[in-house]
Amino acid sequence: MSWQNLTLSIGGHEVEALSEALMDAGALAIDVSDAEAGTAAEKAAFAEPGAPSALWSRSRLTALFAAGVDTQAVLAAACAAAGVRYPTETDCSEVPDCDWVRLSQSQFKPICISSRLWIVPTWESAPDPAAINLILDPGAAFGTGSHPTTRSCLRWLERSIRGGESVLDYGCGSGILAIAAARLGAARVCGVDIDPQAVLAARANAMQNRVAADFFEPGAEPKLPYQVVVANILANPLIALAPLLATATLPRGHVVLSGVLATQAQDVMHVYSAWFDMAAPALDDGWALLSGCRFEAPP
Repeated sequence: MSWQNLTLSIGGHEVEALSEALMDAGALAIDVSDAEAGTAAEKAAFAEPGAPSALWSRSRLTALFAAGVDTQAVLAAACAAAGVRYPTETDCSEVPDCDWVRLSQSQFKPICISSRLWIVPTWESAPDPAAINLILDPGAAFGTGSHPTTRSCLRWLERSIRGGESVLDYGCGSGILAIAAARLGAARVCGVDIDPQAVLAARANAMQNRVAADFFEPGAEPKLPYQVVVANILANPLIALAPLLATATLPRGHVVLSGVLATQAQDVMHVYSAWFDMAAPALDDGWALLSGCRFEAPP
C-alpha cells in the first residue's frame, strides 16, 4: 500500500483552520513546520501553554492521504470550509510503502548519558552491560533521553543521587527520571503527570526496568515532602507550580527544573529564589537546567 503527501505553504494564522478542514476531508495525518526551515530566516518556536497558535508567519503544511485520493479537489473543499485562499503553490508526492516499524526503530539507538548511565531501546543490545542501562522505548509520553532537557536532568541525578533518597518526578511523562533515580539508588520514588496515558506508560516502563516507583495523576500522590523534586516541564508551568514544588521539598532538599530556555532562566530562578538557594544555570543547546537547595527557614 502507498500513500501521498500534499505539501503547501500557508500563513501561520490559517494553519489551524485549514488543518482541521483537511482532517475532516479525509487527511490521515498533518505535519506543520517552518516554511523558512533551512534558511537564515528560520525561527525556533516552542509551544508553551499560552503561546500564540501561529508559531510561524509562513508555515509548511503537509497532509497525508491514501493513494487515489484527488488531493487538489480535497484541498479546494478544505480551503472553502476553512475560509482561506487556495494556496498558489502545492506539491503532491507519493510515499512508497516500507517496513515502518523497522524504519522507526532504526532512528532510536542507545543513548549515552554518562560513563555509567545509558538508555537502551528493547530492540538494541546494551553497549556496556556493566553500566546502569535504562530500558525504554519511544512512545506516547515525553522522555526518551534524546532531548537536552531530559539529558540534563539525568546527568544531575547521576551526579547527585547517593542512595536512600526520596524523589518526586513532577510531570513524569515516560517516567524516565523517576526510573533513573530508582536505578541510581533512591529509596522512595514517586511520579506525577496530568496525562493518564503518561501515568500508564510510566508504570509499564517501571515494571520493564524492575524498579519500585509509584505514578499518579495530580492530587492522588502521597502528600509527603521529598529530598529531591525534579520537574522537566516548561517555564510557565514551572512558575505556576513553584509554591507546590517548594512545599513538596524537604528543608535542605533539592529542586531540579528543566524545560526552560536559557532566555527564560532568570525569570524562573527569581520565582524559586523565595524558597531555594538557586545555583547558576547549567546550559545545554539553548536549554537551562536550574537547581536549588531548599532553605531551612524563609530567608
